This record gives sequence, structure tokens and C-alpha cells, in this order.
Amino acid sequence: MKKDIENRADIYLLVKHFYTKLMNDDLMRHFFLEFSKPDLLEEHLQTLVDFWDNVLFYSGGYRKNAMLPHLTLHQKNPISKKHFNTWLSMFNSSVDELFEGEVSHQAKSRAQSIAIVMEIKISELNK
Repeated sequence: MKKDIENRADIYLLVKHFYTKLMNDDLMRHFFLEFSKPDLLEEHLQTLVDFWDNVLFYSGGYRKNAMLPHLTLHQKNPISKKHFNTWLSMFNSSVDELFEGEVSHQAKSRAQSIAIVMEIKISELNK
């Protein structure tokens, strides 16, 4: 039996596992080329830990605009429905491979909501 996501260390394990998948996927890799340097990747993973710690445990540790980097990225490398679906599938499988429980379910639910909002905002840019 797997444990649930309980703390920052668990979130770090999740985002590291997730990013390993993304960076090794032919469809998704090009979005993450800037993180090919280990120090840049580690800095980004810590930002993601802050984000998910705030989303799941209301820590208050994330104070950035999560949408802005993705909108900027879309300007350089358009993000399509296929990319959102792959991102969400990989996130969900990463959660399922490592954890189970209420917080894990909540993480997948929140990821779906985030993807929907992001997709809407990006589609508004395309109008």
C-alpha cells in the first residue's frame, strides 16, 4: 500500500518524477529545454514544490504568478490541447505511481482544474 502525499518531501519526489517523464517525452521535451542544466532544473523544481505545497496544504509559500510563465512559453512554443492532455496524463500517472489517498486525489483534481484554466487563458491569447 502506498502512502498519501504528506509534506514538501513528498511533493518534491512527485514533481521530480513528473519532470523526468516530461523531459524524456518526445511531444513534451521541447518545452523544458531551458531546464537541461541541473541547477536551473533544481531551482524550478523548488518553485513547483512551493506551488503545490500552497495548493495542497495552503502553506502560503508561493507568491508568484503561475500563469505568466506559461503564457510567455506559449508565445514561443504554442501549447495545444494535445500538450495539455499529455501533461495531465503524465501528472496523474506520476501521482498514481508514487502515492494514494485523499491528498493524492486532490492533487490530481487540482491539476485538472489548473489545466482547464490555463487552456482557456491560452485560447484567449489565440483570438
